[in-house]
Amino acid sequence: MRAAVLARPGEPLERSELPDPAPGPGELLLTVKACGVCRTDLHLRDAEIDAPKLPVVLGHQIVGISDDGRRLGVPWLGWTCGECVFCRSGRENLCIRARFTGRELDGGFAQRTVADARYCFELPAELGDEQAAPLLCGGLIGYRALTFTGDARRLGLYGFGSAAHIICQVAVHQGREVFAFVRPRDEAAADFARSLGATWAGASTELPPEQLDAAIIFASDGSLIPQALRALDRGGVVVCAGIHMSQIPAFSYDELWQERSIRSVANLTRRDAEEFLALAPQVPVRTRITSYPLAAAENALADLRAGRFEGSAVVIP
Repeated sequence: MRAAVLARPGEPLERSELPDPAPGPGELLLTVKACGVCRTDLHLRDAEIDAPKLPVVLGHQIVGISDDGRRLGVPWLGWTCGECVFCRSGRENLCIRARFTGRELDGGFAQRTVADARYCFELPAELGDEQAAPLLCGGLIGYRALTFTGDARRLGLYGFGSAAHIICQVAVHQGREVFAFVRPRDEAAADFARSLGATWAGASTELPPEQLDAAIIFASDGSLIPQALRALDRGGVVVCAGIHMSQIPAFSYDELWQERSIRSVANLTRRDAEEFLALAPQVPVRTRITSYPLAAAENALADLRAGRFEGSAVVIP
């Protein structure tokens, strides 16, 4: 089969011919129809996150067809032990022996892949393969982050990429006011956010016209944490939704005081997937897609790094 392989972090993906994978006990063989491109793929490619298995096939937002004809989605969390204290307490996202798709487990930048059947999810029939793929990380992690904001009415989204453009639609559907923060002078991204229902859109260096009840940071820029704290009302929360973030600068305790808080999001649970994939057609979520052939997976990562597209990128084998 054809695949795009990360052989050495920091270097371009390599186009490779690999043996077809063989499913083991409890696994499914999937023919990949589409695989979303995530910033975590870029962090692995750029050696910002450790890649313990090399070479590895990247890609963890997989839409595939099983041998029995089911259309299934495979997310970032690809395997858990089911035995540790976290698994046994409903927190499998924190499993101490977890394995991740496209990191410890070969992912979806390939024509075929295998996946643990426990972490394969039925996909909404209303969404095509390319539309569904970004829901499997940007959507799922974004949804988990959104649940951590409680009933916040005024919600800030920092970094208006794949995850934010999905969660903006969900938040508007829930009756929240969305304040979208984009790169300075990126008027196209601001217009995109407003087209999806954002009440306000402006530069991430600005303060919004109203204080926020909560903010979700999807960008990997650590300097946004104190910036988001300054935008919060009393009792507000900043939720960091990424797996990697640059250094967080020092900030005054006054900016955290009045029961403001900061928390991170790690991975997802199967319950998150079940809830969000049921909710997405009700919104309905519509992802904006830029498609790339498998041979251009490296180009997709480069375009993500440079911010050359709006919404989500998807690799088509």
